[in-house]
Amino acid sequence: MSPDKTTLDALRIQREPSGKKPSDSTRASWPKWPVWTALILVVLSLMGWLWKQNRKAPVKTVAARQTGSEGDYTVLNASGYVTARKLATVSSKVTGKVIDVLIEEGMTVKAGQILAHLDDSNVVVSLRLAQAQARSSRAALEETRVRLTEAQAELTRVRNLNQNNVASASDLDHAQASVNAYKARLVQQEADAETADRQVDLWNQQMDDTIIRAPFTGVVVAKNAQPGEMISPISAGGGFTRTGICTLVDMESLEIEVDVNEAYIQRVAADGRIVASLDAYPEWSIPGRVIAIIPTADRQKATVKVRVGFDKLDARILPDMGVKVAFKGARSAIAGGIAIPKTALKKLEGRDFVWIVNSDKLERRPVTPGPVTGDDALVTSGLTGGEKVVLRGPDKMVEGMRVVEEKP
Repeated sequence: MSPDKTTLDALRIQREPSGKKPSDSTRASWPKWPVWTALILVVLSLMGWLWKQNRKAPVKTVAARQTGSEGDYTVLNASGYVTARKLATVSSKVTGKVIDVLIEEGMTVKAGQILAHLDDSNVVVSLRLAQAQARSSRAALEETRVRLTEAQAELTRVRNLNQNNVASASDLDHAQASVNAYKARLVQQEADAETADRQVDLWNQQMDDTIIRAPFTGVVVAKNAQPGEMISPISAGGGFTRTGICTLVDMESLEIEVDVNEAYIQRVAADGRIVASLDAYPEWSIPGRVIAIIPTADRQKATVKVRVGFDKLDARILPDMGVKVAFKGARSAIAGGIAIPKTALKKLEGRDFVWIVNSDKLERRPVTPGPVTGDDALVTSGLTGGEKVVLRGPDKMVEGMRVVEEKP
């Protein structure tokens, strides 16, 4: 029995004509995620490329400067400390017990201001005794003056009687001797009264010595004694006796002491210009001048001490602060040229160059270096002065790289 036509049509395979697109049901079965992933990667790559093109690398720059005038060139760098020419541990002239202390650290005091009191009870008793002795001496002196006046009157009467042959020569001699004796006693008692007065002055001075005053105007940087402690101008008592009430510093006398290696002392000139920077404020440049070069060397350290003064004092400058000093050279010490920090000089294939910032882009500029003195190098060609020379930047710098200057 042969199959009918309907059965055969059901078994026939349906084929799409050539050039026709797949049906919607067929397209729906294809996976879509690879296409979207590729598009996202392309977009991210493009954004990364644009970010790299616009990103600016940070660099630290310094302006190249024209030399040829005093103070433009660093001839020597050294370090030292801030010191005070007027600094004192204020003590007493006598040994005594502290009754009160009227100062604290950081307080500003005037010359002559009372800082502390010592126990004066024994001095008060001695002073009263000396005053009583002085009063007694003056009373005895007054009595002798009265006796002398009386003796002189008696001598006058006896002399008149002797002239009238009423009194004997012996009476006259006796009256004269009495006058002379009272005169001698008067001289002695005047000396005794003077001695008593000086004794009173002595104990008054002892009384004043129990009051400790500031020897000069300054700032208290240390309080060394408390009420109840013993104080003495010399060390005594096995370490239990204080030798000072406080440490006083005249802030107007601050300066810098620098130890310069004797091999470089010829670079330092008296009254030469300097620029100092405190370790506490490294970005703060403080101008000053060399006060004196101490004319002796330290044999152990092979250094010469140099005193440096500030042009203007500031409250931020404190004693014993660490400080770095750049000594500036004179015009005769430097040839004409452009000064830059020597760390800015680079070398590639035997040629010297520097990186400069030009319109926010790096530029490699060939230069001809001159002498190096201190931290600076002299450039004789390649720079005109005022260019922004790169001191520090990214590890790999290429010409045309976009950069941004670091803020100081």
